[in-house]
Amino acid sequence: MAKRPRAVSPAALGLAETAAAASVPRRSARIHQDGDRLVYNVHDFLANKLGSEIVGGVYPPGTLFPNENELRARFGVSRTALREALRVLTAKGLIVSRTKVGTRVRPKADWNVLDPDVLAWHLTAALSEDFVTDLFELRQMVEPQAAALAAKSCEESTLNEIEGAYADMVRYRDGSGDLIAADLRFHQTILEATGNNFIGALGGLIHTALVGSFQLGWESASFMQHDRLLQHRAVLDAIRDRNPEQAHAHMAALLRDSVDDVKRALRKRGSASTI
Repeated sequence: MAKRPRAVSPAALGLAETAAAASVPRRSARIHQDGDRLVYNVHDFLANKLGSEIVGGVYPPGTLFPNENELRARFGVSRTALREALRVLTAKGLIVSRTKVGTRVRPKADWNVLDPDVLAWHLTAALSEDFVTDLFELRQMVEPQAAALAAKSCEESTLNEIEGAYADMVRYRDGSGDLIAADLRFHQTILEATGNNFIGALGGLIHTALVGSFQLGWESASFMQHDRLLQHRAVLDAIRDRNPEQAHAHMAALLRDSVDDVKRALRKRGSASTI
């Protein structure tokens, strides 16, 4: 049986709002700040709310979605706005509609998990160790090799960008600036430094999830920030020294320790929520 939909508290939305703000919004979205909340136009609000509930398990895969009349009564919206929201969810692979059958939630394997909104919904409603593990497995498959390729072929101008990102990480380590953006820029620039368009695009595809994982990682590891900064520095030095093997090894070690930081933060949050 599907779980009963429930409202999400403003405090629980902080990480997802950070990720959503960092991602590129849909062209149709009108986003503005209302206190602590990000407010969308009607159909974007509906897509965001219903998408979060699907990803969060309120409507599990394989179950029938509420019909149009139920949803319109629940939200007090027009048929046009609701249908536009459902089209968004359909395009992201979350639901499928069949004549005389209704709308059904699709299996997770069909979801477009690299879509910025779907990633943000995971951060809002279904951030788990499994999600973090999957994300870092993908990063381990790509980023150490990207660091090695960058060490082989990185142009001087790109190396300067990596150095600049690292310098900002050092400058903002005490929370005086945007540490998350600097960390993200460090990793994305290394991906772009490979010269491989597909690898470079990966940072953009998982941008939202990276923002969330960086935020959790630095938040949980304040007492280890110096160690993490030294690990970033080791990656940078290996790329500057044109040492692919060391660049690969240092990036792999950084990711192994970073995933532990994020999982530690999740466990801490889970413990705090039960107090």
